Amino acid sequence: MAEHQGGTLDVSAAVRAIKRGEIVGVPTDTVYGLAVDLYDEAALERLFHLKGRHQDKPIAILVASLEQGLILGAMSDRALELAERYWPGAVTLVVPRLDTAPPWLGDPQRRTVALRCPDHPVALELLNQAGPLAVTSANRSDGSPAQGAAEAEEIFGDEVLTYLPGDAGGGAPSTLVDLTQPSEVVLREGPVRL
Repeated sequence: MAEHQGGTLDVSAAVRAIKRGEIVGVPTDTVYGLAVDLYDEAALERLFHLKGRHQDKPIAILVASLEQGLILGAMSDRALELAERYWPGAVTLVVPRLDTAPPWLGDPQRRTVALRCPDHPVALELLNQAGPLAVTSANRSDGSPAQGAAEAEEIFGDEVLTYLPGDAGGGAPSTLVDLTQPSEVVLREGPVRL
């Protein structure tokens, strides 16, 4: 567990764990998540395996800011409009993947990535220090997402070495919108109605 120092959460141990290729638990504004370094393909594969998730079901990328997102995805005017309006928040944007992003991210056939900036202080602190991360809900595939660190630890135990403390803010996954088509498509209804 991370420690509080002077009222702020110290996420440095979690950052070090991520850089070593470990999976880290992190609270977000929607559900409790599991995070890995998106530049570490082996770590991402372990995350898929841990969850029992099919490789053809891409994992979203969480960013601390629009600037971080612009390094990984090509943002159309509409994507920028939605990001400026709803980030940080519970809207995930599927956009074309840029060549600056690792080729194993997102949907390899469509060359897309799903980007979101969470509205949670712990997640934002981790993303500010570690950079963008591949993050998925803390649950076995087809199970209900954990809502906090204790619940995630009950599911995964010591398979995940670091659980940042805290509870999720919303309880439901984010609204997921595909902005790669001529007209936008809501792929998953969530807390934000577009």
